[in-house]
Amino acid sequence: MAFDSCVLIASLPSVYVLTLAVAQANLEPASLLDKPCQSLTVQDVVAALFLGVALAAYLIGSVPTGYLIGRARGVDLRALGSGNIGATNALRVLGKPAGILVLAVDALKGVLAAWGLPRIATTLVSGPTIEPLTVMAGVAVILGHNYTCWLRFKGGKGIATSAGVLVVLVPLAFFLALLCWGGVFLLSRYVSLASVSSAVALPLLVWATRCSGTMIAFSAVLAAMAIYRHRPNLKRLRNGTEHRATRLATPTKTTPPTRTDP
Repeated sequence: MAFDSCVLIASLPSVYVLTLAVAQANLEPASLLDKPCQSLTVQDVVAALFLGVALAAYLIGSVPTGYLIGRARGVDLRALGSGNIGATNALRVLGKPAGILVLAVDALKGVLAAWGLPRIATTLVSGPTIEPLTVMAGVAVILGHNYTCWLRFKGGKGIATSAGVLVVLVPLAFFLALLCWGGVFLLSRYVSLASVSSAVALPLLVWATRCSGTMIAFSAVLAAMAIYRHRPNLKRLRNGTEHRATRLATPTKTTPPTRTDP
């Protein structure tokens, strides 16, 4: 099994541990769940709630926007450009309208998971605070985007989806990180370098804007995930072979890359 797939699988126990940690003795099932859940403990209900949010967020994130838009135009993004299905490669291969659409939808996935799912969950079960549910959904939706189950756990790099999550959780720090991204991009014309630079700055910006310790830790996890997913880009930057922000020639129809997985 590929190492990236192992990262996703290894994260599942930590999701369960976090679920148990946030369960509190004073939580009460909402009236909707009172009668059906008489035989369940409060911890059972809360664990099911958190795991349900995590699963739903993962599935939202797993929708491979760039791949689907590319295939609708007869192009497999995995076979062109950098081979990534994210917005940058879509912009490079398919052009500006398609790239902007991929960027917007991928960011919307993060907003929908981090803002919508916790609010739906808290209407079903009273007691859990929004913040831990939002953190859970934020991590899961980014994992879904990065390791989509529909493409053999090979997805995007999570920058746009992370942006959607950060807009919900730490809007001021996100805005400052966006300024950092823009400054590095304008100077270098490297999207990857701008993304990594803003990821490095993110935890410091979250701390500087006086967010909670939970948000600082969460932003550090997101930064680490983003940097990890940019390992090939960092290698190409060192070798001087990284692509700058330009569009390739008009794409032709392609077939999916030949796979030799056992």
